[in-house]
Amino acid sequence: MFNTQRLFLWMALSSVVAMAAALYLQHYQDLEPCPLCIFQRVAVIAFGVVSLLAFLHNRQGFGRRIYAGLAAVAGVAGVGVAGRHVWLQHLPADQVPSCGPGLDYWLDALPLQQVINEVFKGAGECALVDWSLLGFSLPEWTLLMFAGMTGAAVVQLLRR
Repeated sequence: MFNTQRLFLWMALSSVVAMAAALYLQHYQDLEPCPLCIFQRVAVIAFGVVSLLAFLHNRQGFGRRIYAGLAAVAGVAGVGVAGRHVWLQHLPADQVPSCGPGLDYWLDALPLQQVINEVFKGAGECALVDWSLLGFSLPEWTLLMFAGMTGAAVVQLLRR
C-alpha cells in the first residue's frame, strides 16, 4: 500500500504522463486538440499541480485532506468534461452540432463565461473520432484516466 506522500507523487506523475501523451499526439501525430480537449488538459494540469504541491508540502491530517479535496475537484471537473466529450462522440451524425469558430476566436471575442458555455454546447470537431486504441477513443481513455485520478484523490481524502 502506498503511503500518503508516495500516492501524491504517483498522482502528480500520472498527470505528467497524461500531458506528455497529449503533447506527443498533438505535435508528432498532428492531432489538433478541440476545445473540450483543451479543457481536459486544464483539468489534468490542475490535478497535477495540486498533487505535486501536496507531495512537496507533505502535510498530514487536515492539510492532506485539503490537497486531496482540491485534487478531487480537478478530477471531477475532468470527468465532467471528458464525459461530455464522449457523449458528443456517440451522438448520431444528424444530431452533432455544427463546427463553429475556434477557441482562440471565442476567447478574443466573448466573455469567459460565454466561452465556457459555447465549449460545452459542443462543436462538430469535438464529435470527430480521429484516434483510438483498443477500440476506445482518446476522450474515452481520458475519462477512464480521470476516474482513476479522482479515485486516488478520494482515497487520500478518506484515508486516516
